[in-house]
Amino acid sequence: MPHEITEAARGFLALLDEGQRETAVRAVDGDLRRRWAYTPGQRPGVLLGGLRRDQRKAAHRLLSSVLSPHAYAQAAAVMALEDVLDDREGGRRDRHQGDYWAVLFGEPGDDAPWGWRLEGHHPSVSVVVADGRVSATPLFLGANPARTAYLGRTVLHPLRLEEELARELLERMGRAGRRHAIVADTPPPDLYTRNAPRVRDVEPRGVTSAQLDRGAREALLALVRYYCDRLRGDLADEEFAALDQDRLHFSWEGSTERGEGHYYRVQGPELLIEYDNTANGANHAHTVWRRRSGDFGEDLLAAHRASVEHG
Repeated sequence: MPHEITEAARGFLALLDEGQRETAVRAVDGDLRRRWAYTPGQRPGVLLGGLRRDQRKAAHRLLSSVLSPHAYAQAAAVMALEDVLDDREGGRRDRHQGDYWAVLFGEPGDDAPWGWRLEGHHPSVSVVVADGRVSATPLFLGANPARTAYLGRTVLHPLRLEEELARELLERMGRAGRRHAIVADTPPPDLYTRNAPRVRDVEPRGVTSAQLDRGAREALLALVRYYCDRLRGDLADEEFAALDQDRLHFSWEGSTERGEGHYYRVQGPELLIEYDNTANGANHAHTVWRRRSGDFGEDLLAAHRASVEHG
């Protein structure tokens, strides 16, 4: 898997001219790697909308080298929604599905750590490769509109399973479990951690995996596995295997009625998953998967530095 990611990055770089390479490539060390956002606005790196067709396709191969097929489809749909949102706003904010930026940290290779990020309004995918291992959190996907419908029937809903699997969990845990899981009647206006460079302390709340019966526990693990499966194959397996499944918390805030604002969070010692759908009449969803000590490859880079110092 690291080889495929490296080859995709090399292929992208090979298509850039000298000026584009200077814009695209930054140092792997420093704060820029940890400065991320999911709101509209310019980003460091090269603008996909300003690239040739073959260059844009190569940038998308970066995404598909890390994301599973279904998660890549979600990311592509979310990016295309910028034109839908622009139409709904009457062009007032001049949005476009080309308004995404690719930046590389270091040079893709086999020895020194390196990485990349592709980001704009709603998708933010950060990747670090070091010593044959891959880090891909935080991994953020949002959608506005979250759901497009015709006569009450869904036409497009990119983050549907992120919502449905959590609702299945609420249903399976029964009334007693929901009394523990639902911790607030009003949801927060956005994710608690927003775009913080590090996961700050967020109090574990709600129901624990140990309090759930077998069916509800399986539903909780299925929800977590779905987030891990945003990554391809072995990467997802490795992330899921590293979880402490006995120390998970699940909490829900807001209404449980469809179409009304709601939020949920899954936490473990290293894991943090947040989902929020409150804005624009509960039709604007944000989701993120983070790792407390591993975001932006911090754990991989620390291990690499230690091996170099003591090698």
